[in-house]
Formats: sequence, C-alpha cells, structure tokens
Amino acid sequence: MNDLTRTLLLLLPLTLAAVSSGPRRARRASGSAAPAAATKADLVLLDGDLYTVDRARPQAQAVAVRDGRIVAVGTDSEIRSYIGPKTRVIQLGGRFAMPGFNDAHTHLAGAGAAKLEVDLRGTRSIGELESRLRSALPRYQAGEWILGSGWDQTLWPGERYPTRQDLDAVTRSHPIFLMRVDGHGAVANSLALKLAGITARTPDPVGGHIGKDPKTGPPDGMLEEEATGLVRRHIPAPTPAMRRRALLLAIADANSHGVTSVQDSSSWQDFLVLKQLEREGKLTLRVSEWLDFELPLKQLVAMRNEGGTSDPLLKVGGLGEFLLDGTFGSETGAMVQPYSDKPGDRGILRMAPEKFTRMAIARDRAGFQMAVHAIGDRAVHLALDAYAAAEKANGPRDRRQRIEHAQIVLPGDFGRFAELGVVASMQPCHLNDDVRWASQRLGPERSKDAYAWATMLRDHVHFAIGTDFPVEPIDPMGNLWACVTRETPQGWPQGGWEPQEKISMDDCLRGYTTGSAYVEFDEKIKGQIKPGMLADIVVLSGDPRKIPPRELWRTRALLTIVGGRIVHDEMSSAPGKREIARPQTR
Repeated sequence: MNDLTRTLLLLLPLTLAAVSSGPRRARRASGSAAPAAATKADLVLLDGDLYTVDRARPQAQAVAVRDGRIVAVGTDSEIRSYIGPKTRVIQLGGRFAMPGFNDAHTHLAGAGAAKLEVDLRGTRSIGELESRLRSALPRYQAGEWILGSGWDQTLWPGERYPTRQDLDAVTRSHPIFLMRVDGHGAVANSLALKLAGITARTPDPVGGHIGKDPKTGPPDGMLEEEATGLVRRHIPAPTPAMRRRALLLAIADANSHGVTSVQDSSSWQDFLVLKQLEREGKLTLRVSEWLDFELPLKQLVAMRNEGGTSDPLLKVGGLGEFLLDGTFGSETGAMVQPYSDKPGDRGILRMAPEKFTRMAIARDRAGFQMAVHAIGDRAVHLALDAYAAAEKANGPRDRRQRIEHAQIVLPGDFGRFAELGVVASMQPCHLNDDVRWASQRLGPERSKDAYAWATMLRDHVHFAIGTDFPVEPIDPMGNLWACVTRETPQGWPQGGWEPQEKISMDDCLRGYTTGSAYVEFDEKIKGQIKPGMLADIVVLSGDPRKIPPRELWRTRALLTIVGGRIVHDEMSSAPGKREIARPQTR
C-alpha cells in the first residue's frame, strides 16, 4: 500500500461523515423535530391530530414543550426523543388539537360580575324577568342594590321594553338596575331613579337617552347609552375581594372552553387585581388589557409605563373599547340612513366627530393602538376618517388600529380598512341572535353589506375574532357556527342569512388564532403550533373542520394548556385517554 492510498483510506471516514451530516442538518433545520433532543421536554403530547395553523406544516401528530414554549412538532417517532424521566406525556388517542383560542374582545370583569348578579339571559317575557328577581330577593339585605343583566326584549311577546313599574312590582325597598344583554341599555326601578336624581325634568345626557312616559312625563325606567351612567355612578363600587372573585370566575369559564388569551376591556382596578393573581401564580389566562380611551393622555402614558407592554401573560395592550355609537339590537348604532323599521331614527353618536378625531390624533401621536366600538355604518365611516387623519398628522408606522364590531359598513368603506391597515375585530356569534330581526332593521339593500366577513377577507382586511363576552358566551363554538352557517342555533333561515358572507371553517379558525395574535402584535409568539411559539394548546372533542356544523354545539374543550401548564382538564374522564406517569425514553 503506497502513501497516497494509505492517506485516502484514513480520510474516507471523515469524508463520509461530512457528506452524511450535511443532509441531516438540513433536514433538522427544515423540519420541526430533531431526531435526538439534547434537552428533554417538560410536556409531550403524542398520537394527536394536530391542526397547527402553520402553513408550512399544517398537520402534525405530536408536540414537545419546555419552559412554556413549543420546542418541537412532528410525528410520534420524532417527538419521543424529547421524553425524559421527568417529562409528562399525554396520549391524545387521535383527538383533535389546535392553538388555544385567542378571544379578541372580552369584558372579563363584567362577565365575572354578571355571575354574581341576577342572570336574566334567556328570559322569554317580562313576567319571567320578574319571577327571577323575586327568586333572588332572599339573597339581598334590606336596601341593598339588586343588579342583573342579560335581558333581551326581542325575545318577548310584542318586544315591549321593561319599565320601572314592572320592577316596582317586585320590590320598592331595593334599588334595581338591570342591563340589557348588549350592555348599551338598562332599566331601573323607581328607587334607583330617585337615588340618581332622575326626574321628568332631567335632560338627556350627550350621547344618551332617558326614556319617559309619553302621557305622564316622568321617566319610564329605560336608559340608553350614556344615560345608564346616571344610575351606575350611584352603585357602590365592588371591593377588591369581589373583583378578585369575579375575575377568577370569568377566567375559569374561559379556560373551560379552550380560550388561552383574551384582549380585554375592564378597569384599571381590575388590571391591578390581575397583577396580583399573576404574582400568586393564579393567572391562567393571557390578558392584553385596554386602557380607557377617554382618560387624560398623561395619565394613560403613566398607566402604560406602570402596567408594562411586554409581559406575555399580562400586559397593557392599547386604548379601548371607546364607544363611538350604540348597538344594532337597541337601534342606537349610528347609521347614515334611518333604520328601516324606525323612520327618522339614525341611532346615537356618542361623541362629536371633531372631538373624537382630535383625541385620536393625540393618542396616536403618543404611540397608542386604539380599539373603537363602531357598529353602524356612520360610526364605522367616522372611525376610518379619524384613523386616516391620525396617519396624515403623525406619519406612517405599523399601527394596527382596530374597529370593534363593524357590523354595517358602507360599500365604499371596505377597501379603506386594508388601505389604512385597520383591523376588523368582529364577533360572528352576534349574528346568531341578530339574524332574527336584522332584515327588519336594515332593509334588503343594507343587509347585503352587514356582518360582511367574506367581503372583509376578499378585500385583504386583517380579521380578528372575539365574543364580546359576556354579551355572548365565551364558548368559541358560537362563533364557529355563525361563520359557516349564518343561521340561528335553531337553523333559521335554512342556508343562512345573506349566505354570500359565509366564510370557511379554516378562515374562521385562523381569525381566532393568527388573526387575533396579529391584532395584538403577537403573531410571532402566538396563534400557531410550531417551535418557538408559546405553548398554548387546546384539545377538542371533535374536529370543527370535519364534523357537521350541528355537532359544533356538542363540541367541548377536553384539555386547555397555557404556557405548557394544564389549566383545564376533562381528559381524565374522557374514554380512551391514557397518560404515561413515568415515561421512559427509547
């Protein structure tokens, strides 16, 4: 053997190793899982049907989690290498899993408080409302305020609004204040009106209306929009203990339905309670909290600095929900043309456009994202005008300003959303009820441009989905049903109301995950199951993309994971569930 041959033989193993290691490295970089994990996982989910919402790899079987983040996604054989002696391993048994739902519009404090008050949701008559109040009376001490919410006169015979006399028939020794289901109207009894100083001579506040008996003149008990504040300011503020209890109830409700993140409109006092829960390790829901748009700008900046904007579990998100108009159900949404069933009535604009625009420009200059409630087409148009004025005054940047609801939009305004980069933060579930009377309110022409989710997507508008909890239940299935059917839960009208605006289940799920993450500037850490993302995952009892729509109402969250931490678990009682308590590596 000559020297050249000997040298080649010595170099051959190194050459072969170099050649073989190149493709292995390439496969490891392009795939989601490494064949041998140097670091073991805290949690591994195996044998699942994972919908990742990652276009590069939309389906997977297993996922590994460490330190609250996803470290690998792939097949069972790929992910088993991440299993160590301390890894918790859950066998999903082929069940469907996806990124946790991110609800883009909630009122956690209000939702929790409603659970401590008289629940009037689903009442079918004024008589039933009175009956529920009478049943609740023993829980209250003499003179204590009785609060309730959830009534909807469109469910009652004749659609008659309740009056103070209806409530007085239950009790005159307690002040009573009952919010309508949409939170934009309320009825008060005579004692509550007296404590608030509301009489026949009390003028309507700006952006509100006091209902008055057309024959006798005194207030009839109904209060709309800003007028509700005339009574609310006299209701004793909840104690910190009450706020805590309410928030914990709302958070548990969200977790039980697979919701892992919310973008929330509560108060600063509630935010401080959430901070305390985080310090105690009891916050099991990611919260991006909105500050009150109408507070002085210096105070808003100070609150933003104090609250922080970078904590992935709890942060200050932006300003909202500023109410530019009312609601469709109460016919207080600001419209360009009058309501079809109420000639001459164009709803209520809660702030003069000039004032709102000035405030929006100033807050935009300070770097705030804004979430503006605009339901009627006039309010949506004015919100877009204000955002355009802010961009012109302050120059270009990645703003992601939001319009909440955007239920009725002028045909010429759809394209402006995309042009201005404004996100449509919408709640398809509202249509589950509104479809019963939407045509009556709007007429045939305007109906074509109402709840126009498909048009928004075709016009390349960024689209985020929420529930407006507690206006609607936080259960995502109501939104998913509405997206693909546009029918009431009872199946009317067959084929859907304005069916051209249906969207696919995939588009709806993306709006609930990547869309909602985008609107809160978190698309790089939320909304997909892929390495580097926060480990926020939900396991459902069925695959919404494959089951008949009617089955959505029976679909539930079996397992909810926030940052690798299991915060809701029905898997223990689900048939076929297996967990490896002391996993062994292969």
